[in-house]
Parts: sequence; structure tokens; C-alpha cells
Amino acid sequence: MTRTLAALAAALLLLSGCAGGGNASPEATPPASVSDPPAPNPAPRADTCHALAFSKAAKPTGGGRQVPCARAHTAITVHVGTDEPILDGHLLAVDSAQVQSQLATECPREVASYLGADTRRLRLSRFETLWFGPSVEQAQRGARWFRCDVVAVAHANQLVTLPRTLRGALSDDDGLDDWGTCGTTSPSKPGFAKVICSERHAWRAIDLVDLTGKVAYLGKAATHRGNAACKSAASAKAGDALSYSWSFQWPSREQWAAGERYGLCWVPDAS
Repeated sequence: MTRTLAALAAALLLLSGCAGGGNASPEATPPASVSDPPAPNPAPRADTCHALAFSKAAKPTGGGRQVPCARAHTAITVHVGTDEPILDGHLLAVDSAQVQSQLATECPREVASYLGADTRRLRLSRFETLWFGPSVEQAQRGARWFRCDVVAVAHANQLVTLPRTLRGALSDDDGLDDWGTCGTTSPSKPGFAKVICSERHAWRAIDLVDLTGKVAYLGKAATHRGNAACKSAASAKAGDALSYSWSFQWPSREQWAAGERYGLCWVPDAS
């Protein structure tokens, strides 16, 4: 009940006490109490673990059930921050463009720092950055937190069960042996699928090709440049400089539309 309604209710009760007539003085009605709105739930904490399903990973709120890190989990919270999602006096939803833009900058930076990764190693890995915020109801109660999580994608629609911690997991290239991006076959062949390198695989992504600037998607000039760069990377890695294979792979149309502006260099990998 709001303060205005409480005052109106008290006035009506007072009038009903006078309506009976007689000399008795009506007893004063104590004012109705107004309870404070419930406080928001406590903000999450960094270095906590969560059982998160792949189907829930793209949702802006929720983020799975928190579990002890000694138990099976698929997400680790690496950073918790606060914001003030207000625009022109209005509370913004966590999935609004302004809030998502802030989180899309801050959370990948925090995840990279936690993993000890530079841009190259992070892009060659199967790690992904997720971010979550409070529900609209919690935000209306005053919750102003956001949560940055790291997950690893094993293969299509499947997250990896993670160890207790991933701190420093990509501090050098050796980390890509476990967490890198590999393939079931050559990217140019039917049946190709990306898998994490700890699973059975036949090819491995070893380098990146920058596709920024005025580049048309699948353009011939950029494709030629990508092939040349990947051939050079494969030659440097090959044990036999006269016999080696490579493949240059563009990002998918969905990735390109989402702003991904780099291709991958692939080579056969027997490990």
C-alpha cells in the first residue's frame, strides 16, 4: 500500500466511526504502516562456479545454479562489477543495447586477464565470455551488479565440465593443447566440425588472419591474402618444408554479422 492509499484508508475509517451518532468519541485509528520494499538478493561473487546448460548461455539473466567448485560445473565467474543502467531517468533492462555494450567491452577484458591470454590465444581457444545481470524485478529493487563468466565449448551445443579454476590457463601456447580450437577434418571438407583440442581431432587452428578495413565478405582479395598468410604459417610449423597442407577459413556469416573480423589458419594435427 502506498502512502497516499494508507492516508485515504485512515480517513475512511475515521468517518465510519462518526456515522453511528451518540456522544461517544470515536477512537483514533492508527495510521496504516508502509513496509519498505524487499531488498534485492545479494550480488554474486567472483571465483564461484555454476552449473550452466548450453541452452541458457545466451540469456542475459540467470546464469545457472551456483555449485561448489569441487562439484561438476560448466561456468566460472571471474569478475563481478556494478553499473547504473539509467538513461533519461529510466531504468534500463540488462538486455538493453547500452548495458550490453558496456558488458561486451568489460567482460572479455576481465576474462582474458583471468586466463592470462593475449588476443591471439583467446581467439584460438574454445573459451567464450558470458555476462549476466539481475532480473528486471531485482533491478527494480536496486540490484546494480553484473557478472562475467568464462565457459569452454567442447563441440556443437555442449559445454566442457571445468576444473576448479582456470586462472592462467592460457598464459602460454601450451594451454591451447587442452583448450584450443581443433577440427574433425579439413575445414574444406564435408563433415567438418570444430571441437576442443582435448577431444579426438585431425586438424588444428594455429593462427589468425586479420580481416578488418574495407573487406567484402568472402572477397577474392582477402581470400588470397588469407591463403598466403596461412601457407606461410603452415610452412613455419611443418617439419618438412616441401610437404605440408593448410587451409584458410572465413568466419561464418553469423559470426561476420556479429562483428568477427578474423579468419583461421588450419593445418593437419596428429596429436
